[in-house]
Amino acid sequence: MASKVERRFVPVPLNKVSLRDGFWARRVEVNRTVTLPVQYEQCVATGRIAAWRFEWKPGMPNEPHIFWDSDVAKWLEAAAYSLAAHPDARLRTQAEGLVDLIVKAQQPDGYLNTHFTVVEPAKRWTNLRDCHELYCAGHLTEAAVAWHRATGDRRLLNALRRYADHIGSVFGPEEGKKRGYPGHEELELALVKLYRATGEAKYLRLSKYFVDERGRRPHYFDLEAQARGEAPSRHWAGGYDYCQAHLPVREQTTAEGHAVRAMYLYSAMTDLAAETGDATLWTACKRLWRNVTEERMYVTGAVGSAAQGERFTCDYDLPNEAAYAETCAAIGLVFWAHRMLQVERDGRYADVMERALYNAVLSGVSLDGTRFFYANPLALYPPALRFSPGVLSATRQEWYGCACCPPNIARLIASLREYMYSQGRDEVCVHLYAQGSAELEVTGRRLALAQETNYPWDGAVRLTLGLEEPARFALALRVPGWCRKARLKVNGRAAPLGRAAAKGYARVRRLWQDGDCVELELPMPVERITAHPKVRSDAGRVALQRGPIVYCLEEADNGPDLNDISLPRNAALRARYEQDTLGGVVAVTGHGRRSNLTAWRGSLYRPARTATKPVTIRAVPYCTWANRKPGEMLVWIREA
Repeated sequence: MASKVERRFVPVPLNKVSLRDGFWARRVEVNRTVTLPVQYEQCVATGRIAAWRFEWKPGMPNEPHIFWDSDVAKWLEAAAYSLAAHPDARLRTQAEGLVDLIVKAQQPDGYLNTHFTVVEPAKRWTNLRDCHELYCAGHLTEAAVAWHRATGDRRLLNALRRYADHIGSVFGPEEGKKRGYPGHEELELALVKLYRATGEAKYLRLSKYFVDERGRRPHYFDLEAQARGEAPSRHWAGGYDYCQAHLPVREQTTAEGHAVRAMYLYSAMTDLAAETGDATLWTACKRLWRNVTEERMYVTGAVGSAAQGERFTCDYDLPNEAAYAETCAAIGLVFWAHRMLQVERDGRYADVMERALYNAVLSGVSLDGTRFFYANPLALYPPALRFSPGVLSATRQEWYGCACCPPNIARLIASLREYMYSQGRDEVCVHLYAQGSAELEVTGRRLALAQETNYPWDGAVRLTLGLEEPARFALALRVPGWCRKARLKVNGRAAPLGRAAAKGYARVRRLWQDGDCVELELPMPVERITAHPKVRSDAGRVALQRGPIVYCLEEADNGPDLNDISLPRNAALRARYEQDTLGGVVAVTGHGRRSNLTAWRGSLYRPARTATKPVTIRAVPYCTWANRKPGEMLVWIREA
């Protein structure tokens, strides 16, 4: 008999979790002190903040774009998360000023959008497929919920409730309403957040309507195109799989189309399944999860392989040098994995969440927090980039015209604390490991949980429990899928993992006492990773991974022509922490082979047997690439 679909766990709020020292504490601090300020200045310089004053007139520069509202909203959401954990007077002043502008910009009927209020007021709700009105509404809603949680200020929350009420009066299955839904998904998951923040079931119903309506025929996007005098067949994206509207969501079997849109849709579907108990929706989520993570995901946790349409293509189509792998898509995968984890405590979801966080997400921002990647390829040959213009680059950029990724990564890093722990009625789950502590409540008793670790560079984790009185509950510690020989101790005594382990978690249920200590040892050898035989781009190649970290070769360490390097199967690989490299990382070294180019003088092709010579190879974490002199980069290494 299938178990009931429900939200079994809730994340421990980020203001109840602290980070000290270590990997993530530094990243979060750089995000607060550097990234958020430079992004605010970019929003000012590009006119994104001024757009909310409604002073723009035709002919003036910086015409408010159809998606500008979302960039500002994501920055505000990130600021709210940061303020919830760390007081910052300057950041608070900037955020409060933005809240004032947004609240004052709301129209009498509740409508709230800069572009369609100032630039094209006659075109409200006439092109849901392309024009991002509902997408922007979603990001504003998420910002409003985050701001209220962080500060207690209800002004923005009340404004977005009015906007959601307005949207609900326009769209729905009732007589006289438009049967439309977002072209770019986002509002669906935001409405669930609004429901949880307010207790108003109408927002959950509106989210459910948007998800259920998607893909039904006749296609609403065809009808609105005809109303605009356009031929539906001339849709620039080529078909409705681009926006996941090719079929009703419960009938979809593979991840299609624009990868960010897909991740946001699947996140909303998971939330709705958890809130409503919809088993058919949950079944669809699990089916799509398997397709994404077992057939369409990069080893870094990136998704969306094609630049054309920023989309999924087909199973096992994972090119490296042409990989699009948008930062926002990896962030969306983290959102989705985290939601799946609250319904079902299964290490598969946490493993993917961790893989994407440490690799595909963090590669999107420089170590100093000032520059950003939109696309994250797994191989790069800079001389060829000038012949294929686009967002692929050997260096991160300060900003983008389409700047969805920079504030998105800022809000994820600012909210990272909320991804570490979950709690149920009588169970506490530890999903991610980082030096710090958490305060939570289990079985009606307060629990303080202190975590000591140097993860991800070291696999030793020590958790100490603080309890005012003894309490019986289960403590579930994630045993990562990459770890083959984990060891567990409770108060110094070995605890057999065979009995405790279930679905990727070591679950210990007992009467816990104040001061009890749990130790988890996760050995981290350097491993060679191979891809499924159908991934043609990786045939005959290996990737290096240690713990959750995927490695790459850079020209700065190995010289040019990285694709000529091969790694013998029996070559020893050594890992060593280097304090002065890239802010402090574990680097991997070993012996490889290169071609002896002197034998190639005057030849473009030769008989197969050619001379090689030994070389020392040096690999660094993929998330740190492009923080030194620009050059080549390679994840998948030829195996000799």
